[in-house]
Amino acid sequence: MTLEKLPEDRLENELADKKPLYTEAEAKAEADRCLYCSDAPCIKACPTEIDIPTFIKKIASGNVRGSARTIFEQNLLGYSCARVCPVEVLCQGDCVYTGWGRDPIQIGRLQRFATEAATRPGQAPVLVKKVDVGVAKKRVACIGGGPASLAFAGYLALEGHEAVVFEKRAYAGGLNTTGIAPYKLHADDALHEVAWVAALGVEVKTGIEVGADDGPGRISGKKLLETYDAVFIGVGLGADSKLGIPGEDGPGVYGATEWIEKMKLEMTRAHREEVAGKRVLVVGGGNTAIDVARECALLGAADVAMCYRRGVPEMSGYAHEMSGGRKEGVRLVGHVQPVAFVRDGGGKLTALRVARTDASARAIAGTEHEIPCDLVALAIGQSKLSAVAAALPGVELDKRGCVVVADVATCVTGNAKVFAGGDCINGGKEVVNAVADGRNAARALLARWAGK
Repeated sequence: MTLEKLPEDRLENELADKKPLYTEAEAKAEADRCLYCSDAPCIKACPTEIDIPTFIKKIASGNVRGSARTIFEQNLLGYSCARVCPVEVLCQGDCVYTGWGRDPIQIGRLQRFATEAATRPGQAPVLVKKVDVGVAKKRVACIGGGPASLAFAGYLALEGHEAVVFEKRAYAGGLNTTGIAPYKLHADDALHEVAWVAALGVEVKTGIEVGADDGPGRISGKKLLETYDAVFIGVGLGADSKLGIPGEDGPGVYGATEWIEKMKLEMTRAHREEVAGKRVLVVGGGNTAIDVARECALLGAADVAMCYRRGVPEMSGYAHEMSGGRKEGVRLVGHVQPVAFVRDGGGKLTALRVARTDASARAIAGTEHEIPCDLVALAIGQSKLSAVAAALPGVELDKRGCVVVADVATCVTGNAKVFAGGDCINGGKEVVNAVADGRNAARALLARWAGK
């Protein structure tokens, strides 16, 4: 894969790393604190079941490459997961030190130290591709270039099989590239990980969309089923949902993931004035809403508020993320429901009209008022990508529009040749969950080919 360079003056580079890379001395000191629990709760809290005490102990002993190998054997995308995982509510949150009221081991930062050291350019491979696969060489195709597909393809490539990833965008990596808050992971770092996985033997084809028919920049699901021994669906979610209220169509109103992608890949430092000094409203109470709000605050917005129809206890966003946002100037306007966007005679956005909500989150008549704003980001969910499923016979969707799999241990769909994982089956969880799905599907397929 040829890795196309992103512009260096991207606006996302204005946002500094919130958890900088440890130095060797810092990593050693932190690793020495680990108690190497025999029944480590941190392992149970990790969706990919990384042997956390072992990888930390290897850092403490100076075996950093061995530490990275321990991580990658369970989580091939441990490089990005070290940065983007909500460790506060997963492994780190279950550290025994946490239960004692003491600072937990900084598992995410230690994982980042090991995986970054092992994936630097010029390093010898940490994981080596097998020569004798034990069975005839197979071919697999992955739809979508996000974490689930990369994990599936990578583990199969390491076993000597041919794996091809089809990504409709110009850049692979999924939300790691387009949607993760820059203070956690910059797009060029996500692309570095894509290139590292590709070096394991995975072919990544960008600018190719999978659909119902073949053509320039397109390949049909039928063609994939005819050409490959197995197909993996890892497409994520679709476009941002809309409110469907007056004044929504026009300048100043963005879908949250649309805005994040634009800021990460397209906007340059010269575009900072589009946010700096502006009044920003973010509609929603999830982690994407918090990310957009924090990003705007860090880019110099004059005022950033999150509008949510319920209260803090009902927010799906993580408490530690909201706490960080408050420290950066983000405020929450709870128990309000947007009813209309207000624009001046020239169509410029000037305010969001909202109504207060009752205990059932329904608008209360006669309580409408306006909140002045210059920019609104809608973080109220995303549509499902049903077109891909429709192109593959036997693949079914549930009531939510998600791909149906038999169970997450195998991730096989109603078509025995088709597997699926990530947001398209769970509706939108963490990167680490997507990696676990891709890995589990790969293992299930390998077991099938081996006759087990």
